[in-house]
Amino acid sequence: MSDLNARFEKAAEDVKKLAERPDNDTLLKLYALYKQGSEGDVSGPKPGFFDFVGTAKYEAWAKLKGTKAEDAQQKYVDLVKKLEG
Repeated sequence: MSDLNARFEKAAEDVKKLAERPDNDTLLKLYALYKQGSEGDVSGPKPGFFDFVGTAKYEAWAKLKGTKAEDAQQKYVDLVKKLEG
């Protein structure tokens, strides 16, 4: 496992232990960066119109289309560090 992968996985654990819950925009950013870093470009059908949360998550992830997994992982690690203070 590369150093970046190890830091990415650690950040994924650390984010669950934050003192304060991030705002919704930050949560969407974390979700999108994590998905892009772990799975790559968005896949599957877009959730239905009335699935507001699912649609927001899908769209946030879709905005990162084409971003390399390593870049998304690094941005995720950096954002978690920033949230930790």
